[in-house]
Amino acid sequence: MTARGDSPGPAPDATAQALARGTARAVEAVGGYAGGVYLRSHTDELLLAVLMGLPGQLFRSWWRMQVNRPYPVAEAYRSGQSVHLPDAEAVMRRFPQLSAGLPFPFGSLFEPVTAGSERFGVLMVVRPATPGVPVRAADREAMRDAAAAMAAELAHLTAAGAPALWSGDPVCVPSPDPAGGARAAVDRLTQAVLSVDRQGRIRFANAAAATVLGLGRERLLGQVLWEALPWLGKRAYEDHFRAVFLSGETVHFPVLRGRHRPREWLSVDLYPGSGGVTVLIGAAEQPDYPPESPAQPNPNVGSVADRASALYRPVALAIALTEAVTARQVSAVVTDELLPAFGGRQLAIYMLDERHLYLAWETGFPKGFLDRFDGVSLEAELPGVETLTSGRPMFFESMEKLAAAYPGIPLDAHVGARAFLPLIASGRPVGSCILGFDAPRGFSPEERTVLTALAGLIAQALERAKRYDNEAARARGLQSALLPHRLPVREHVDTVARYLPGSVGMDVGGDWYDVIETDDGLLALVIGDVQGHGVAAAATMGQLRSAVRAFALSGSSPQEVASGTNRLLIDLDPGQFASCCYVLLDPVSGHARAVRAGHPQPLMRHPDGRTEVLDLAGGVVLGIDPKASYPVTELRLATGSVLVLYTDGLVERPGTDIDVGVERLRAALAATGPAPLTEMADRLIGDAGSSADRPDDIALLLASRTGGDADNGEP
Repeated sequence: MTARGDSPGPAPDATAQALARGTARAVEAVGGYAGGVYLRSHTDELLLAVLMGLPGQLFRSWWRMQVNRPYPVAEAYRSGQSVHLPDAEAVMRRFPQLSAGLPFPFGSLFEPVTAGSERFGVLMVVRPATPGVPVRAADREAMRDAAAAMAAELAHLTAAGAPALWSGDPVCVPSPDPAGGARAAVDRLTQAVLSVDRQGRIRFANAAAATVLGLGRERLLGQVLWEALPWLGKRAYEDHFRAVFLSGETVHFPVLRGRHRPREWLSVDLYPGSGGVTVLIGAAEQPDYPPESPAQPNPNVGSVADRASALYRPVALAIALTEAVTARQVSAVVTDELLPAFGGRQLAIYMLDERHLYLAWETGFPKGFLDRFDGVSLEAELPGVETLTSGRPMFFESMEKLAAAYPGIPLDAHVGARAFLPLIASGRPVGSCILGFDAPRGFSPEERTVLTALAGLIAQALERAKRYDNEAARARGLQSALLPHRLPVREHVDTVARYLPGSVGMDVGGDWYDVIETDDGLLALVIGDVQGHGVAAAATMGQLRSAVRAFALSGSSPQEVASGTNRLLIDLDPGQFASCCYVLLDPVSGHARAVRAGHPQPLMRHPDGRTEVLDLAGGVVLGIDPKASYPVTELRLATGSVLVLYTDGLVERPGTDIDVGVERLRAALAATGPAPLTEMADRLIGDAGSSADRPDDIALLLASRTGGDADNGEP
């Protein structure tokens, strides 16, 4: 583990200082031990701006939050309402994805930070769980007051020219030194005693630490625990540290120190408190099933996988399965997470349809071997069928035992082991899962329990995948009906459009384009992007496209079109927002007026081949501010020029600045040469269309002026 997010950096700016002060007040007011603030960013993500009382690196997965995700931070921001979760049961009931990622008992409070219609972000406080006891009215009021004070400071800073938009990593606020100096009583202990603050840094070490750990105090103090002691930084132990920093409960686990023999077993005890964690490290005997050591519950049958890693897998698998929406994606996640955890080499997943099992996924088996089992009925005497009909997992420590239990069953190998797991979700049979191992092996009671629990997670994910297929089919039909079936053919102007659905997750979204002929002979070019994916985003897209078309046909100016559509979206769905670019073009003169609502800047290819990113004045995205204004930019399309409108899916890549993608698109436009418009569109969208992991859908609209009034050079 590293602690990049915890390392001291440049002095925080005024915004970070204001957030840190407000967070500290909120944490103290409601009896918390950690807190933070998420702020909106230049994208549709909320970014963790300040984190206090927790090691930033351990919680890196939660630094960025999509506003449409099913997490409490996102819900508080979208709805503008408080979210109070007093205990783990409340988290499991309302936000199972968060519970899967952080399965520890803790309480949490989330308060939107707003000033009037301005939504800045969300204030968060983490505190001890209060099982069965709701959040007190006084604590609710304290959170509202803290958020209001924070919003007032942010509004003041915004007015002074420091917009409350965050980018980059969070500022991890250090906690006060909890050690309080060395204690003579602690120094008499033979165990190493360390006091670690809530950023994971060692603030105190007793005298025995030098003997037990081999490092003096000067080498320990101020260092991140798992960096000072690298043998504590292995992935198998990360979950222990997450648990102690969040749950407030003590944690005990064994650690094997050293890479070469003789190696030493140590016991690690973690005792958390509001100010930090006390760490005790001492000598220990080798455990029955030590982490990172082969264990043999049956010495006649070979070895089993790393117990600590295996016990960690339910959490890792649950997190990964929340992102998988198709049966194929679920199966790929199981292959990546489950097989390595237990040392497996073969995997097969069968799905139940009517009263037959059909092969949905396989890896590692001889080619064609499983074909004979595809479509078997539930009356067949096969372990993959019996495990589902009985609801009991079946474990065979060797192929000989499998053959003895099912005489005459075809075998793909004579050496190995097999596990057959029933896939049952909420009492309903979904299918069965087969795990294969190249060598005989035993299955400890703990492994059997873990594998059975994992089978339940897989079954739930596969059941969701079935629902996804149905929803995706409906959404595809809806989106196909809502997008233009053809573009108008006009003298002096050619238009071409392309649309590509995302290839990761829901394959339909809210991107749209349109070309509208107005009564006064003008041509409106429109492109937009509704936040999110699925039926809801497609439906909102259809409403916005209809609204823009209605405003355009009524003779509204570009500014009136944007303002009217903005107010309509706020009335339709206050939690939804969209970007849009609207260009009203006179095909004869080439004169155009354009407005932009949070949308990427269009591109222009001039007749001489020169390309540029246009600089259109813009307003905020639609759906945020009912009083938002959208300034108009005048421009002109010369004969032979091409205007390129697109959505961000064409230029955004994970981990890369969007400006890099825009420049890449501009260079591609310049390289197309004087090609036909259809060929130009195909080239521009070609690279993105070939990507197998495209996270967002793409819309592209090209308009080329082919004639009209005599041109007198560039504007």
